[in-house]
Amino acid sequence: MSIFEYNGSAVVAMVGKNCFAIASDRRLGVQLQTIATDFQRISKIHDRVFIGLSGLATDVQTLYQRLVFRHKLYQLREERDMKPETFASLVSAILYEKRFGPYLCQPVIAGLGEDDKPFICTMDSIGAKELAKDFVVSGTASESLYGACEAMYKPDMEAEELFETISQALLSSVDRDCLSGWGGHVYVVTPTEIKERILKGRMD
Repeated sequence: MSIFEYNGSAVVAMVGKNCFAIASDRRLGVQLQTIATDFQRISKIHDRVFIGLSGLATDVQTLYQRLVFRHKLYQLREERDMKPETFASLVSAILYEKRFGPYLCQPVIAGLGEDDKPFICTMDSIGAKELAKDFVVSGTASESLYGACEAMYKPDMEAEELFETISQALLSSVDRDCLSGWGGHVYVVTPTEIKERILKGRMD
């Protein structure tokens, strides 16, 4: 088993019309044994940028703390929040810095840039960025997430339809992966509001 699969995870981000959604499962496991069913994989950096971290749970928490620290330094120095593209470059640089003993994480970054244009990207554990205009996924449920998102995604969805689409894609994907699941956690972000919802899924 790969160390990336040790705790199990599923993270997906999807763009809509001037909005984006980011979702993850809630299971924390040690291989096939479930330890917790309320693990937080998605974190808010500021009101317009969110990051989801799949991979080894201890590295997820360590990397998140480093990113919050670096973003606060940026806010103090620049007196503004980071743009999503800038934040993605920061994450990439921090991961590449540790390339000889990497953080065992695969981040998914989603944000609203200038003119409320959604931005999403993912990267591997040493910071190689992969940009997309529709959706990005990471975690042990990646394969089934790709299939579900390909089938369900439509361009320019409104916030409510986007929530429904990403929720159905996440729930149907984690049912096909024994290392992730136990419900879902979804954020839908528009220029005016942030909606956070907890999904109930199969509990087996």
